[in-house]
Amino acid sequence: MSRSSRSTPDADDAGPGFDLPADADDVAVDNAPVRREVLGGLTVEGYSRAAMQSYWRVPELKIGFDFGLQPWSFMTTASWCLSHTHLDHVAALPVYVSRRRLMHMPEPTIYLPTTALDHVRALLAIFQRLDRGRLPCRLIPVEAGNEFELSREHVLTVYPTYHTVPSVGYVVWDRRRKLKEEYLDWPGEKIRDLRYSGVEVSREVRVPLVAYLGDSNPRGLDACEANYRARVLIMEMTFVAKGHRREKIHKYGHIHFDDIIERAERFENEWIIASHVSTRYHDDSVRAMVEKRLPAALRGRFILWL
Repeated sequence: MSRSSRSTPDADDAGPGFDLPADADDVAVDNAPVRREVLGGLTVEGYSRAAMQSYWRVPELKIGFDFGLQPWSFMTTASWCLSHTHLDHVAALPVYVSRRRLMHMPEPTIYLPTTALDHVRALLAIFQRLDRGRLPCRLIPVEAGNEFELSREHVLTVYPTYHTVPSVGYVVWDRRRKLKEEYLDWPGEKIRDLRYSGVEVSREVRVPLVAYLGDSNPRGLDACEANYRARVLIMEMTFVAKGHRREKIHKYGHIHFDDIIERAERFENEWIIASHVSTRYHDDSVRAMVEKRLPAALRGRFILWL
């Protein structure tokens, strides 16, 4: 059976491998809901609902966060950050790795909490035996305080979050070199001579582009100052209704809308994405509750991701 360059393999076609079309992001396969917004020059794609699935990516940064499900187009992103190992955030990992192998794509890099490393390795080994196919990927264990170079321009840092299983959050930073202030008024030739003599005339400047909280109580939000400064903050807001007891919500590692309201003046972000809303709420009810009580300081930049 012949296939066009835009076609995709069926399960019955499972041969030695398939070539991924160059326009894979446009392939007409809709296997998972994806919302897409362009925010401050960055494209944020994903979906998140508590106990269902969470998955996100930022194509310009060539990175994604969590794997509750794997939309077909997300396969082209080769670096992923897992916040924790609850199934609604990690269940699709073996599927993603397998699909990349079938498409003859390089093995992906997966950042994950150190405490999860051995368990994820064992999980992938079990699926390899069940599937009778290799699941090649590079697993990078992370802990709060770690830093990883993604590219010449971008750096990934890790911070602590507080959930019912070991968890972390991530920040992707833009990294640039700028001339030190003491040399700003110097002529170019003199600066050049200093460089040739081995003097460091520039300094590194970092700007947080995307902060990803994952599942956490407010301690995780407050644990990383960059959460409040990143151009785009992707955070959870599992509970919204006023009747819920926040102490219980925090005990189980989640955030209430009231926690955001209390911190409204701290958010310097261009965009704040509130996601991972509990399935006990109807979408219209959530919108109504948020619209009624959203502080003025957050209006125009607070995105309810449903």
